[in-house]
Amino acid sequence: MGTIRRWFVTTNHKDVGILYIVTSLFFLVLGGVLAWLLRIQLWAPRTPTTTVLEPLAYNQAVSAHGLIMVFWFLSPFAFGFANYIVPLQIGAKDLAFPRLNALSYWLYLFSGILFGVSFFQGGTFAGGWTMYAPLNVPTFTPDVGASTAVLALTLFVASVTVSSVNFLTSMHKMRAEGLTLRRLPLFTWSILLTVWMMLFAFAALLAALIILSSDRLLGTTYFTLESPAGSMLWAHLFWFFGHPEVYIVFFPALGVMAEVFQTFTGRRIVGRKWFIAAMVLVALQSFVVWMHHMFLTTINLQIKTLFMITTIGISLPFDLMVFALIYTMLKGKIQFKTPFLFVFGALLLFIIGGITGVFLGAIVLDYEFRGTYWVVAHFHYVMVGGVTALVGGLYYWFPKITGRMYDEFLGKLHFAIYFVGFNLLYFPLFVAWETPRRVFDYAPALIPWHQLATIGAFVLGLSFTIMFYNLAKSAFSGEPVGDNPWEFATTAEWAVPSPPPLENFPGLPTYRDGSLAFRSERRAIEGGTATDGGSSEVRSDGGEQTDCLRDSSEVRSDGGVTASATATPTDHDHDDHHASHASIWPFVVGVGTFLLFVGLSGMQDAAFPEGMMGSVYVSLTVLGSVVTLGSLVAMALEPFTGPELVDGETWPFGDLEYGKVGMWIFLASDVVLFGGFIGAYVFTRVAFGWTAWEPIPSNPIPGLMNTYLLLTSSFTVVLALVAAEKKNKWGLVASLTTTFVLGVGFLVNKGIEWDHLFHEGLWLSSNIRASTFFLTTGLHAAHVIVGLIVTLYLIARAMRGAYLEDNSSVEYFGLYWHFVDIVWLFLFPLFYIL
Repeated sequence: MGTIRRWFVTTNHKDVGILYIVTSLFFLVLGGVLAWLLRIQLWAPRTPTTTVLEPLAYNQAVSAHGLIMVFWFLSPFAFGFANYIVPLQIGAKDLAFPRLNALSYWLYLFSGILFGVSFFQGGTFAGGWTMYAPLNVPTFTPDVGASTAVLALTLFVASVTVSSVNFLTSMHKMRAEGLTLRRLPLFTWSILLTVWMMLFAFAALLAALIILSSDRLLGTTYFTLESPAGSMLWAHLFWFFGHPEVYIVFFPALGVMAEVFQTFTGRRIVGRKWFIAAMVLVALQSFVVWMHHMFLTTINLQIKTLFMITTIGISLPFDLMVFALIYTMLKGKIQFKTPFLFVFGALLLFIIGGITGVFLGAIVLDYEFRGTYWVVAHFHYVMVGGVTALVGGLYYWFPKITGRMYDEFLGKLHFAIYFVGFNLLYFPLFVAWETPRRVFDYAPALIPWHQLATIGAFVLGLSFTIMFYNLAKSAFSGEPVGDNPWEFATTAEWAVPSPPPLENFPGLPTYRDGSLAFRSERRAIEGGTATDGGSSEVRSDGGEQTDCLRDSSEVRSDGGVTASATATPTDHDHDDHHASHASIWPFVVGVGTFLLFVGLSGMQDAAFPEGMMGSVYVSLTVLGSVVTLGSLVAMALEPFTGPELVDGETWPFGDLEYGKVGMWIFLASDVVLFGGFIGAYVFTRVAFGWTAWEPIPSNPIPGLMNTYLLLTSSFTVVLALVAAEKKNKWGLVASLTTTFVLGVGFLVNKGIEWDHLFHEGLWLSSNIRASTFFLTTGLHAAHVIVGLIVTLYLIARAMRGAYLEDNSSVEYFGLYWHFVDIVWLFLFPLFYIL
C-alpha cells in the first residue's frame, strides 16, 4: 500500500494515534500564534485607537485561542497516546471498532478545518471560549463565521462521542485474560475514567450546541434577550460540561505522570489502590461542582454554599494523588531523564494551580477574583501543567512509536527553557491579577508584569522548536532502540518490538498465571492452555529479574502482575497474512460532514441568503448530505474484519457482543442529550412561570395518536427479532416493513400537526414556548428518521436472506428504536398534557 494512501485508509489504532498526535501539535502551533498576538497586544495598556489588533479582532483571537487549545489541542493530544498505547496495555490487537476509530479522527480533523474556515466568513466567533449568552446569538455575533465556529464544535463533539463509545467498549470487553480492572496500568485507568466523563459531559455540551445552532440558524429564542432565563440556561448546560472537561484534560496527564514516575523511580506508585480510588472519586464528583463557576449569578446562597463544599471536597482526592507521587519519588531511585523532568515539572505546576484554585472555590474570594487574571493564571497552571506532563509522555513513548531514541541533551534543554518560559509567562499574572479578563486596557502600574509575561510567552513558544527539531531528526536518524529502552518500564507495550507489529502481539496475551505470556490463537480457540515462553518473574517493587532470554531489560506491570520480556508463543500462527483493515469510507464520511456543515453555516432564520452565495450554501448542503449518507451506507456494506478476543476479561458486560455494548453506551450518551433538552424546557418554563406557560400544541390528540403508533412499532420490532430467530425470512421482512410504515405514519402525523400550528402563526421563532416544542420534538423526529433509514437498510438486506443466521443487527436496531419510543413517552406528557 502506498505511503500516502495508507494514511487515508488506515484504521489501525497506532496509525490513528500518530495522526491525532501530529494534528493536535499543528493546532498547538496555531493556538500558540494567536496567544502571541494577544501578548503583543498586552505589552502595554491600549485604547481602541492604539491597538495592534482591532477590538473585534482581539476578541476573535481571544475566543479562537481558547477554543483551539481546549478542544482541538489538549484532549486530542492526550488521545493520540490513548489510541496508540491503550490497546497495547490491555493486550488487544486493536480497538473494538477500528473504522469508528478512524471516523473519529477524520471528524476531528474536518471539525478543525471547519473552524479555520470560520475566519474567512466575515470573522470567527468573538464572544469568548465559554460562549456566554446572549453574546452567542446573531444579535451580538452576527458573522457567518461565528455560526461556522459553533457548527465546528458540534462536529468535534460528534467525533468525541464516536471515540468514547469505541474506547469504553474496547476497555471493558477486550482486556487480556487475567487483566482485571484492578490490574490495569494507571495510564489505562486514567483513560477509562476520562472517557466515561467524556461520554456524559460532551453529551450535555452537544445539547447546548444544538440549541445554540438552532438559535443561530433556525431563529429559535432559547438564549436571546427575550428568553426568561437564556443566559442562566447556557451557563448551566455549558458548565455541566465545562468543569468535568478540566478533569477530562488533566486525567490523561495524571496517567502519564504515574507511568513515568514508576519507570524512572523503579517503584510502583505508593498506595496504588488508593490512587485509583481517588481518581474514581474525582470522576464522580466532577459532575456536582459546576455551579462554582456561577457564584456571581442570582443563584441563592444556600445552593452556592452547597457547591462551595463540593468544590473544596473535590480537592481532597487530588491531595492523596499528589502525596502518592511525592512518596513514590522519596522511596525510589530517580533517573533524571527528559520524560521524568517534564512530569516532575508538571507536578510542581499542578500544585500551584491547585492551591490557587482553592481561592476560587470560596464564595467570598470568588466575588473578588472572578473575571480577573487570577483566574487566567490558575487556569493555565492547571491546563498547561497537564500539557507539560503530556509532553513528557511524548518523549517517554517516542522510542516505542518510532523505534529510535531522541537526543537526551536537546530534551533536557527543551525542558529547561520550557519551564522558565512557563513560569515567566503565567506567574506574573497572579501579581497582575487585577487586570480584567479579555480586556486589553489595564492599570499602568501592572505594565512590568505584563511585559514579563509577554517575554515568557515567546520563550515558552520558542522552546517547542527544540522539541520539533529533536523529534523530527531523531525519527529518521536517532539511535535504534530495542523493545524496552527504559530500565524499569512496567507495562505491556514494552514487551513487543519498537514500533509494534500490525497486530501488536505474536499471539494472545494472557496474565492468567500472574505474568505476561502469549499463547497460540489456534489453541485458544480450540480450548488449549496458555504457553509461557519465558521464565522471567519480576517483582513490581523493583526486584531483580531472574531470567531474560530476549534482552536484558525487565518489563514489570504496575498492576501487580509481571510483564515478561521473554514471553513468546510456542506454535503460534502469527504471520504477515492479515485480514484487510483498510477502509476509505471514514475519510469520505468526514468530507461529507464537512461539506454539509459548511453549507448549513450560511443559514439564518431557517433560510439561506439570496444570490450566488445562497446557491453555493444550498449546493454544499445537498452535496454534503448525499456524500455523508452514501458513504455511511457504503461503509456498512463493505467487507471488514474487526478484532476479536478469546477468553478475555469482560467485566462488567460479560458475554454481551461488542455491538450490543457499544449500542448501550451510545444510548447512555443519548439519555444525557435528551436530558439536556428536557432540562432546558423545564428550566425555561419554571423561569417563565409554570402555570403562565400555555402548552403548544393545545390539542393533545395528535400526540396521543403518535404515542400509539410508536408503541405499536416497538411491538413489531420485537416480532422482527422473533422471526429472525426462527429463520422466518418473510416474517422478518414483514415485521420490519410494518415498523417502517408506522414510523412514517408518526412523521406524517407530526408534519400535519406542525403545518396546522404554522398556519396558526406559530413557528420556531415565534416565542420561547414554540421554540422549545418544535426543537425538542424535532430532535426526536430526527432520531425517528435515522431509525427509518436503518430500517430500509435492514429490509433490503433481509429480502436477500440476511439476519437469519446472525440476528444481532436486528437486536441492536431494536434497542435504538425502543429508546426512541421511550423518549416520546416522556415528551408526550411534558408538551401535551402538563
